Amino acid sequence: MNITKLIRNCNLSVRHYSTPAFPLKGIRILDLSRIIAGPYCSMVLSDLGADVIKVEKPFSGDESRKWGPPFLKNSSDSVYFLACNRNKRSICVDLKQGKEILYDLAKKSDVILENYLPGKLDRMGLGYEDFSKINPSIIYCSITGFGSKGPYRNRGGYDVIAASMGGLINITGDENSPSKVGVAITDICTGLYAHGAILAALYHRNNTGSGQKIEVDLFSTQIACLINIAANYLNASIEGTRYGTEHASIVPYASFKTKDGFFTIGTGSDSQFAELCEYLNVQHLAKDKQFSTNSDRVKNRNKLSKILKDIFVKESNDHWSKTFQNASFPYGPVNNMKSVFDDDHTKEIGIVKTLQHEQAGDVRVVGPNVVYSNTRNEAYLAPPVLGQHTDEILKNVLNYDDDKIKTLRSKKIIQ
Repeated sequence: MNITKLIRNCNLSVRHYSTPAFPLKGIRILDLSRIIAGPYCSMVLSDLGADVIKVEKPFSGDESRKWGPPFLKNSSDSVYFLACNRNKRSICVDLKQGKEILYDLAKKSDVILENYLPGKLDRMGLGYEDFSKINPSIIYCSITGFGSKGPYRNRGGYDVIAASMGGLINITGDENSPSKVGVAITDICTGLYAHGAILAALYHRNNTGSGQKIEVDLFSTQIACLINIAANYLNASIEGTRYGTEHASIVPYASFKTKDGFFTIGTGSDSQFAELCEYLNVQHLAKDKQFSTNSDRVKNRNKLSKILKDIFVKESNDHWSKTFQNASFPYGPVNNMKSVFDDDHTKEIGIVKTLQHEQAGDVRVVGPNVVYSNTRNEAYLAPPVLGQHTDEILKNVLNYDDDKIKTLRSKKIIQ
């Protein structure tokens, strides 16, 4: 059954969209997650049209709102918060006192997303078993640090710890010291795995009518993302090694210092290496028995690397970009943020979007990176101010009247 039929069978439409339609129009997500992995997952789903209701703690909200400086102008929210929270509506509900509100929302939702320690929400009456009694078709996605089994199950989930224990940091950096990746890549990958799992569960529900619980954790995700490094160890007992920007199995495949920065090239075949040698006017290297095949180049990487370093450092990044513009092998400068967003290609693809924020006015975000031919995938709402949509959701989704909302607010159950 195709995705069009899945969406057609959902009856929880919350907005009117013009054609082409969002593929997840009509899907509502009750998002109890905070920080990065969960919010990134729900943001990707919101780009596809899902109505994401972001449930936050009254008066403080998602912890990442405070992860600054920098902060948005005229706002107490961090710029960091922008990165994972567009296209969402914020409602502030105290989890301990406001369970009934969450139960009511669950009745009108398709997915619940959370990233608390295993068992914490169960003890509060907000676990999968509790919600599935209210809504048997609910899909409940739990994101944790280490999963619900094993000796580490009660540990908190942090990107840098999962990257450390899952082997990523040990293979990142130069030979003298390990290094974390420049962004929380384990969190992001976990969010993406969760996003795919939720879509699969929605498809399954469309065929069977039944919901289910999904568990995704940072540690398992990181191990899954070791790809060839894991395969090398499991099948050939080869331990992972730090090579800086170099590749364990392909040479040359690295960044080289230039007059004004660093420049990256990669040659995935012997013919591409020969082509590189032509461009660098060192054709003899391609015929040298030390470098003629990739296996030879891997064995003699240090010797070849020194030769190439001495060549690249003599010219600028712009020179090398122009030199290789017709090359078949991949190449490109190591850009800083200014260079990334000033790049003509970045501008042409239009990935940067400007949205209207409730307090800060115009804010810019990096929009969706996937392009669909027949459906929409957009950044259309700026990240919400804390509790910006509390009344709107309670009135329009749950049909609460003004008196009930006033009472809930007076008891500090909502903000």
